[in-house]
Order: sequence, then structure tokens, then C-alpha cells
Amino acid sequence: MNFYLKAFADLIVEKKHQTLWITLDRPDASNAYSSFMVSGLVEVLKYADIDNEIRVIVITGAGKNFCAGGDIKAMKGKTGMFSGESNQLREAYQAGIQQIPLTIAQLRTPIIAMVNGAAVGAGCDLAAMCDLRIASSEAFFAETFAKVGLVPGDGGAFFLTRLVGFGKAMEMFLTCKNILADEALRIGLVNQVVLPEELKNKTQELAEQMASLPPIALQMTKKAVVHAYQNDLNSHLELMAAYQGITQRSSDHFKALDGMLEKKKPSFNHY
Repeated sequence: MNFYLKAFADLIVEKKHQTLWITLDRPDASNAYSSFMVSGLVEVLKYADIDNEIRVIVITGAGKNFCAGGDIKAMKGKTGMFSGESNQLREAYQAGIQQIPLTIAQLRTPIIAMVNGAAVGAGCDLAAMCDLRIASSEAFFAETFAKVGLVPGDGGAFFLTRLVGFGKAMEMFLTCKNILADEALRIGLVNQVVLPEELKNKTQELAEQMASLPPIALQMTKKAVVHAYQNDLNSHLELMAAYQGITQRSSDHFKALDGMLEKKKPSFNHY
């Protein structure tokens, strides 16, 4: 059975050519996380990352919102992800929602957040965890943990601080204010802002542009940029020498060279 045809609770998974589209599917709850959504998202991401036919992953939300983060009703009722006493919650966070940043951080496949509406709390953090973000002009972002008496327990502070800088991340977390799409673009929280009716097509264009590149080099470049941001120069140069040794003898490299010399678009095989 095709893995992507499986039924995933609270997720819609669609493979379109070389792009995997993952839609958070709880529109009546503004796509707030459920335990099923979290475990399904981790499972799909891990599988897609070893699927050589998938070159790019896109995450978006069903309906008018991207993701509202934690489910307020479940918090109030102490159900689902929010059941149990303090130590049980600590363990549940580690085994549950914290697996999302740990999984995303290990992905070799580039991942795009298509932010179609509100990205709030852990939803804002999910967008920040992705490699690129393209947002509707009607989207907005907010870090609302303190507003409901919580901390960003999903690891969002790690990613957002690196994305927008210490000062702006601190402002977002300590004020809980909404960041509209234009400001999100200005501070580097998103890469592009487009009209709502153009969002799907522009995201597809971006995904196809990335998918058309030599896949081995694309994935290693992603890992290289992350490594450069988090490590020292000497260790980075040593790793890049190894990466270059691999890519410079790959069939992708020579196909790309032939394409440039012959002025035609090369076709890259699955590894």
C-alpha cells in the first residue's frame, strides 16, 4: 500500500510529483494540535525524508488558519495532550510535541511553511522550524504562550530567536502581540508575502524551483547552512570539504554541468 494513502488522523497528506503536501486538518479548531496530529506529522515527515521521490515538503493548514498551536479546550479540560499531573505532562511533552522540532531539525529534505492564516503559539513555532515560509497577506503570527500562562514548551524559542534575532523574538514572546504579514516580511519571519488567491500557486512554483535542482546538492546545502549557523568555522570547513568531495563526484554534478554547457535543462534521477 502507498504510505501516503494511509488515513492520518487530523492530517491530509498528498504527494504531487516531487512535492509532499501536508495539511493540518482540524479547521473547526483552527488546526490546533491534537495528539494524533503530532504523532502523524512526525511519522509522515520521517518517512518522506527517506523517500527519494520527495524533493520538497510543504506544510499548511486547512480552512482559513495555519495552526492555532495548543487546543485551549483540551488545556481547560486536562484532556489529550494536556492530561495528567506535572511530571506526566513533562514526559508527554518530550515524547510528543517536542518530537516535531527534533524531527524537523534532522530532515535532509527542504521544508516550506505555506502560512494561509493565523499562526499562533506552537503554530507560529512550527512555521519558524521550517526552512522557508511563504505567507498570505492575510496571515498573522503571534507567540501567545504567556497570554495563557505557559512557556514555549515546544522549542519555539530556539528557532524563532535564530530566525528574527534575540530582541524581536523576546518582544514577540513577552508582548504576545500579533505580527501582521508585512511586518513578518520586514523582520525576516517570512520569505514572501502574496495575495491569498496566489498563495497555493506561488508555493507550488517555489517548491518546483527547489525540486528542479540537483537533489544531493540541495539536501547537503540545507544541512551545510544549518551547520554553519550553529558551529565554529573550523568544524564547518572540515564538514564542507567532505560534502564537496561527495557532491563533486555525484552524477547530479555532471548532469548539471552538461546541462549548462549544452544549454538544456538536465533531468536528475532518484538516487
